[in-house]
Amino acid sequence: MKNKNHEILMHIVTVGLMSALVYVGNFMQIKIPNGTLVTRIHLGNSMCLLAGLLFGHIRGGLSSGIGAALYDLFDPVYITSAPYTFFSKFMMGFTAGILRRKGNAKANVILAAVLGQAVYIILYLGKTFVSQLLLGEPVAVAAKLASVNLLTSSINAVLAVLIAVPLYFALEKALRKTSFGSLIAGNA
Repeated sequence: MKNKNHEILMHIVTVGLMSALVYVGNFMQIKIPNGTLVTRIHLGNSMCLLAGLLFGHIRGGLSSGIGAALYDLFDPVYITSAPYTFFSKFMMGFTAGILRRKGNAKANVILAAVLGQAVYIILYLGKTFVSQLLLGEPVAVAAKLASVNLLTSSINAVLAVLIAVPLYFALEKALRKTSFGSLIAGNA
């Protein structure tokens, strides 16, 4: 019983720690007003990918969703987006984590990070497009606003992959030597 409680506690600590890193990563940002919308370049996505790569699909997804949604809840610009942010960031971490299970080879880790980021971009641009339609914008305007967000999303995606993948390889080896070692995704 004691061992099971310790394992549950380690899962909670892992999700909490990675959620905090996602939350803080969102503060490392450059806000870019683009007319109707505000978009930003930030480091939160790199922590979402790192969470999925290191700790797998469930803990990585939860960490990503919780950390990003908390950021939105405390920023008046994004507060109404928090539920959707939870979902879309969860899916980014979940995708990276599930694909990372297929192997630890460098190419597989990079592919997992790229596809995790791609899933997020599709969900984010879809949300942008649909929300603009719901606000009464014509299809052409909604598409234009979504395409403007594609630029910043692409920059965020490249940064996230370039940061998360090397961090994964540096931290994975080090963490295997700690109490978190048993929680690393793909641990044999």
